[in-house]
Amino acid sequence: MNFDSSRRSSFKKMILGGAAMGTLSSFDWKEGQAPLQLKGNIHHGVCAWTMPSLSLDELCVAVKKIGFNAIDLVGPKGWDTLKTHQVECSMCNGAELGIPKGWNDPQYHEQLIKNYTELIPQVAKYGYKNLICFSGNRNGMDDEVGMKNCSEGLKKIMAVAEKHGVIVQMELLNSKVNHKDYMCDLSPWGVELCKMVGSENFKLLFDIYHMQIDEGDLIRSIQTNHQYFGHYHTAGNPGRNELDENQEINYPAVMNAIVATGYQGYVSHEFIPKSDDKIAALAQAVQVCDV
Repeated sequence: MNFDSSRRSSFKKMILGGAAMGTLSSFDWKEGQAPLQLKGNIHHGVCAWTMPSLSLDELCVAVKKIGFNAIDLVGPKGWDTLKTHQVECSMCNGAELGIPKGWNDPQYHEQLIKNYTELIPQVAKYGYKNLICFSGNRNGMDDEVGMKNCSEGLKKIMAVAEKHGVIVQMELLNSKVNHKDYMCDLSPWGVELCKMVGSENFKLLFDIYHMQIDEGDLIRSIQTNHQYFGHYHTAGNPGRNELDENQEINYPAVMNAIVATGYQGYVSHEFIPKSDDKIAALAQAVQVCDV
């Protein structure tokens, strides 16, 4: 192929690629329409905190109108509401001490072990499977020391998690923009922690937005280490907003990579809608990721 034909071919691909991205803004689902007809390869959820204008009851109604059936980051006080609406809690919370105070600091182990040991059976009783945890901030601590501390603490709750079939999941968060000094900010560190803990009931919550900021190479990470990833979150980068053509992550490609691993869990949307129609923005994200 000569230079001119190669250049024309490349230009054509750019035009087609731009057209495909442009279609992201063409989704026009509105409340009152029939639920989306989803393909079923991705099990969608939404993080409750991203929709502060809606009560949990209202959010349950909204997700069913869109066409999916799961909400992330709901604690015990909200589980009866979810059960009333027959909506799943795709990621439970309520045992953690907040993001900065986590398993890397032994001073918190006693309280964390108590919290998780008490909450894990409740998670199982409601029929849920996932419970979030955090590494905590470094506060000058060496990463290897923090990993060892996390492992020693987490191992003390794994027997309870295994008995009840609950997966404790440490979230990968960026330390560049949103969570300065957070220790579990790179997937290789998290993967090594998983190996050190040595239980199928401890995994990582791979937040696509956060890992795009701190490490990139998302698809390769998913292909290489998917066995350690028990849950996924989405958001557009930069800005943590809609999954549209104004952000840089190719979400259909990332979702295809996730599906190719055989993953059967949830992908939960954790973006902050800029649009006035928050529910339509969520429906758009679902459509973008429905591969």
